Amino acid sequence: MAKFRKKPVVVEAFQMTEKNRWDMSGWPDWMHKAWNKGSGEGAIMLDPNAPIDEVYKARTRLMCVTLEGNQQIDWKDWIIKGVKGEIYPCKPEIFQATYDMAEPDEPITQLAPPVEQCDPVADAQCAQAEFPDTTAPEATQAEDTAEG
Repeated sequence: MAKFRKKPVVVEAFQMTEKNRWDMSGWPDWMHKAWNKGSGEGAIMLDPNAPIDEVYKARTRLMCVTLEGNQQIDWKDWIIKGVKGEIYPCKPEIFQATYDMAEPDEPITQLAPPVEQCDPVADAQCAQAEFPDTTAPEATQAEDTAEG
C-alpha cells in the first residue's frame, strides 16, 4: 500500500474553550465572519441540540457547517481555517499530532484560484501563482493527429 506524508502548510487555528465560547473578544476575524454568516457552509452557529446555559440563557455549544455537514464543536477543539478558506473543527489530540506552531512571520498557505478564475492584473495571488503549461500536450496531440 502506498504511504503519504501531509504537505507542510500553514493554517490559522483557534482553540475553543468554555471561556472563549462566552467571551468572543479573542476570536480571530475569520471566526467573527463565520459567526456573522448565519448559515451555510463556512458558518459557525449555535448547536440547536446543545443544552441551554442557566447563566447566559443561550446554547452552550457551537457547531460548524462544513461540506461534510454540521460538525459539533466541543470544548478544547481547534477550529481551523484551511488552505481553501474552509472552516472545520479538529480534536485536540489530532491537532497536536498533526500541527506544530508556525513562526509568527510565516505566511498562511492559500491555494491559488483555478486558472479560469484568475485575473493576474487584479489579483496579486494569481500573478504569483505557478500554473502548469496546459497548451503543450494539446499542440503535440494535434501535431500527431495531423501526421497520422
